[in-house]
Amino acid sequence: MSAARTEQGLRELLLGHIRDVPDYPKPGVVFKDIAPLLADAPAFAALTDAFAELCEHYAVDKVMGLEARGFILGAPVAVRAGRGFVPVRKAGKLPGETLSQAYDLEYGSAEIEIQADALAAGDRVLVIDDVLATGGTAEASLELIRRAGAEVAGVAVLMELGFLAGRQRLERSLAGAPLHALITV
Repeated sequence: MSAARTEQGLRELLLGHIRDVPDYPKPGVVFKDIAPLLADAPAFAALTDAFAELCEHYAVDKVMGLEARGFILGAPVAVRAGRGFVPVRKAGKLPGETLSQAYDLEYGSAEIEIQADALAAGDRVLVIDDVLATGGTAEASLELIRRAGAEVAGVAVLMELGFLAGRQRLERSLAGAPLHALITV
């Protein structure tokens, strides 16, 4: 089977397990619910395998999962690929010394953290999350990776909301590292 056909089959499998929830969390928003995908072992395994292949392809040392669904997706990828896992948490949720990065939201700001010793100089890190929307959290995570002395191997997401231009926001921060979206809507 060709790579393009395999990618299309994966996309169809994943899309078939993502439920649209209209007007959630507020009127006018269509929430993409991945709970049915997580509940289906073959679909979840296919997603995990696709991300684990990226770890191999890009010689990744660590997988970084963004709170909270990035934990659910990234941790099994790290196990499958035989790599370490680094959780990115909201500020104040991690014990010990941390590195933090503030970033702007549509209305206001937020801050994320990693433990200061989670990454070693030269580690190649793949950031994993469920959705790329405006790109703020992903952009802040790339800054944390570099501040820790590690290298950005790339960003991988299940779904990119193309109409929110997160990819364009990340271009400069990626500095040539790849951005993989298994599905773009």
